[in-house]
Amino acid sequence: MLLRDNVYDSLRADILMCRLAPGDDMREQELAERYAVSRQPVREALARLEREHLVTVQPRQGYRVNPISISDARDLLRFRLAVEPACVAEAIEQASDETLRSLDEFRKFDGTGEAFIEYNRAFHSALAEASGNRRMAAAARDLIEQADRLVRVSVANVKGRDHMQLVAEHVDLINAMQRRDARGAARIIKAHILKTEKRVLPALARNAVIVERSDA
Repeated sequence: MLLRDNVYDSLRADILMCRLAPGDDMREQELAERYAVSRQPVREALARLEREHLVTVQPRQGYRVNPISISDARDLLRFRLAVEPACVAEAIEQASDETLRSLDEFRKFDGTGEAFIEYNRAFHSALAEASGNRRMAAAARDLIEQADRLVRVSVANVKGRDHMQLVAEHVDLINAMQRRDARGAARIIKAHILKTEKRVLPALARNAVIVERSDA
């Protein structure tokens, strides 16, 4: 992988995992030192992240990690509500039995906090990949990764009892997909995402780093 891609991936991961928090100011030289590179690949990475609406240029001051607005968060989750059911429908129609059986690895989870976020991201990414549609899968993965930031910034690192409920919803979806039950799977994945919205948005609204709206 080219150096500029390494810097982009590292910087993007630091933003999505909130090691660089919403509202943090950044300077090219400081980032160059952080990643032990010259300023040029940092500048290129920041330009890509600006196009993704993750950072904003601050004239004569550097860059800022974009705050998360309630409207942005709602838009992101509603986009997931369009893309992920489409991925699930495509997987039911096109994926092999073997591909659908591979989802069995997500039937159980024993952990909390960051481990659950990783498990949840891996599950939803696997659904996207199962569609076999590269463009839809890429769009879904990006939305899933950005949704992780919402969870981290909110106070919604779900409690242990909620983990079990979410895993149970995953199991219900896996069962429906393996039965090739398109209608049942659509109902489950849509309800699952809507529950995420109802859980995350109120938590975001209570968080001090969130802005009501963002023009970025």
